Amino acid sequence: MGGDGCILCDLPTDGVDITDDDGNRFCCAGCRDVYAALGDADIDADDVRARRSANADESDTRGSEVPADHEATFLEVDGMHCATCEAFIETVATDTEGVSAASASYVTDTVRIDHDPDAVSTDDLSEAVSGLGYSAYPRDDAFEQRRADNMATARLAVGVLVGMAIMLQYVVIIYPTYFAFPFYNERTLEYLDAAMASTSGTYFFIVIAVLTTLVLFVTGKPILRGAYVSAKTRSPNMDLLVALAAVSAYVYSTLAVIFVESPSVYYDVTVAIIVIVTVGNHYEDAIKSRATELLSDLTAVQVDSARRIDADGDTEDVALDALNPGDRVLVRAGERIPVDGEVVMGDAAVDESVVTGESLPVRKTSDDAVVGGSVVADGSLTVAVGPDASSSLDRVSELVWDLQSGNHGVQKLADRLATIFVPAVLLIAVVAAAVNLALGSGVTRAMLVGLTVLIVSCPCALGLATPLAVAAGIRDALERNIVIFDDTVFERVRDADTVVFDKTGTLTTGEMQVIERDLDDDLLRLAAALEERSAHPVGQAIAAARSAGPGEIAGDTVPGDGDSTPAVADGGVAAAHDDESSSPTVAEFKSHARGVSGVVDGTPVVVGHPDLFDERGWDVPDRIREMVTAARDVGRVPVAVGRDGAAEGMIVVGDKLREGWEETVTTLDDGGVNVVVLTGDDDRAATVFSEHDAVSSVFAGVPPEGKAETVTRLKADGLTVMVGDGTNDAPALAAADLGIALGGGTAMAADAADVAIVDDDLGSVATVFELARAAGRRVKGNIGWAFLYNAVAIPLAALGLLNPLFAAVAMGLSSLLVVTNSSRALLSDDA
Repeated sequence: MGGDGCILCDLPTDGVDITDDDGNRFCCAGCRDVYAALGDADIDADDVRARRSANADESDTRGSEVPADHEATFLEVDGMHCATCEAFIETVATDTEGVSAASASYVTDTVRIDHDPDAVSTDDLSEAVSGLGYSAYPRDDAFEQRRADNMATARLAVGVLVGMAIMLQYVVIIYPTYFAFPFYNERTLEYLDAAMASTSGTYFFIVIAVLTTLVLFVTGKPILRGAYVSAKTRSPNMDLLVALAAVSAYVYSTLAVIFVESPSVYYDVTVAIIVIVTVGNHYEDAIKSRATELLSDLTAVQVDSARRIDADGDTEDVALDALNPGDRVLVRAGERIPVDGEVVMGDAAVDESVVTGESLPVRKTSDDAVVGGSVVADGSLTVAVGPDASSSLDRVSELVWDLQSGNHGVQKLADRLATIFVPAVLLIAVVAAAVNLALGSGVTRAMLVGLTVLIVSCPCALGLATPLAVAAGIRDALERNIVIFDDTVFERVRDADTVVFDKTGTLTTGEMQVIERDLDDDLLRLAAALEERSAHPVGQAIAAARSAGPGEIAGDTVPGDGDSTPAVADGGVAAAHDDESSSPTVAEFKSHARGVSGVVDGTPVVVGHPDLFDERGWDVPDRIREMVTAARDVGRVPVAVGRDGAAEGMIVVGDKLREGWEETVTTLDDGGVNVVVLTGDDDRAATVFSEHDAVSSVFAGVPPEGKAETVTRLKADGLTVMVGDGTNDAPALAAADLGIALGGGTAMAADAADVAIVDDDLGSVATVFELARAAGRRVKGNIGWAFLYNAVAIPLAALGLLNPLFAAVAMGLSSLLVVTNSSRALLSDDA
């Protein structure tokens, strides 16, 4: 970490005096508490490589190999589908002049490249990475994205359409001749055999050879590329074995057409292998695209321009790049603050939840710091641009991309098995051919035996085992309002050691509402009428309480009370609801820094902080002051309400606890999982969680960068799952072994997560793990069958007891069994 930054998240500590006993500096108390609890944990090298600083201008945390003046460029790379591809792309990128580091992820098809912008441009990087059939382009290049998608679709179309034309010839002409179909009479078979033996028959095979060439080198291009990369990096994968089987059948058949008078051709084997695997890969790519395509939605909450105030006091709209430190920008109610800075004029409530996770709006006045991406809820502010002229929201976005482009260290089970399986099959094929030659068999016979071994062992079943089990998981999840974005979820999740919950919007609803009141119905009616004129979220919650239906508030409890007594006394809001037919008349309304005041139905009314009452000389009883303090101690917003010169009651506004949260954390705790609550809120707002027996730890006041670092450190102790909903949770969701986003959250949170719960039902968290474990069992079952098949079929092929055509049929039946097995519902499978 840089010496001037927070030791946990590396954010600046200028003007912040928070240290621990060892003299370590922190940007906030939340980071200090996390560091004290988790210490300077040893992080796996792959995780360190995946974690980058959110702000390149801050202290460098990327390692000494990346110079400070280098910038990060993110490219989307089409064609990555295994860990071998990751390693190859990284090698190609780092070999480019001017590049200091590269980190690729096939999970999100993204590579981050740190480079000298003066030495190598983005176009140069794209060109360097786009070799051997990979297609690299900036992640925001919609044209290139569409072109890549169209190319993939075209390849698949060629394989299916041309493949159908080839297989039609086999079914109608070749198979009847080779197998002497009983429903063909003898004369027809003799005619077909004579036709294929004639000169016209030779042209017939040439046409099939040309069509097969299209399928192999157009549709099969990604497979051939993967095989080449596999061989070049000496990392055998399933692409290598698929390519060997397809190419061997193609080469043998082509040589037979050229040199044999009545050839036996196996172009159907080549076509079947290429098309089956391509369809499986296409489906996998469609799944992966969901993990990244929504990132473009982030622009909906990011700001690309600012209203700058010039020396004459006039305003002009300028691009963010045109802002310089010290410039003044005007931000009105409902707008986002474009960059980090300091308020120089104005008074407004600011909603910082999208960046900090703080659920309660914060009142900002002169000299207060504000963060880019936060929303001015009421009033307007004049903000002096900070020294970096950057936005905290942009830094959060950058951090998410850093984490997503990092190498997760995840490799498909089939590819792991391939490191052993591929060399073994090749060895068996070579030995079988050599033995046949040694025993006096001809060259043709020996080649056929070797070819049959490759064909019968072609891992179509292995290649389909994972994507089809994933498909079953996705299907079953969708039926339960759960969306799976990442096809590696079912490989990564076994038994979680820790589940980290964000508080605001996850364990709570994230919406401001009245949760307790101690005042009569008439006074509530007057307060609500006054707050209807206010744009402040707290005021809007009070105004909404007036129109709440019977029982909508009753039954809620105040966190920290330790009991379940109703939060609304004396009949609740229902009584007020009955009186709303008489609309109060509001006059002399005025908004203050700490509340509102006015005259309602001829009665002076004040709603706000006790300080506002003190300023106006109104009396505030000790009972109300004590209630205000008690509510504030548990992280709520207490609002005093008075009329005719004295405070008479109080309303408590806060973030409502989400239904079923206790059952969820209790279930996880009973299952042996450590439950951690992580929040950007003040620790008082997390009291109810810290006091719950099922929650092992609560870290409060933690910024987004600190959340990601906290999750990273928890990962050192075991598999860690992050559950969140907001933009500020996105880095932590991306950093976790598994990220789960509630569907009501921001698009960025869903993009960073692996799983989204559409209906915001926390109980679905347990269902996610059930599906993951069931999918894992299904994958193992499919692969187990595939290996059992190979254990029987390969020896038969090596002994020369199988014809290549029968080998192809056996391969197809093996794949069909995998498809049938995967079509069953996961959660109804007890295996």
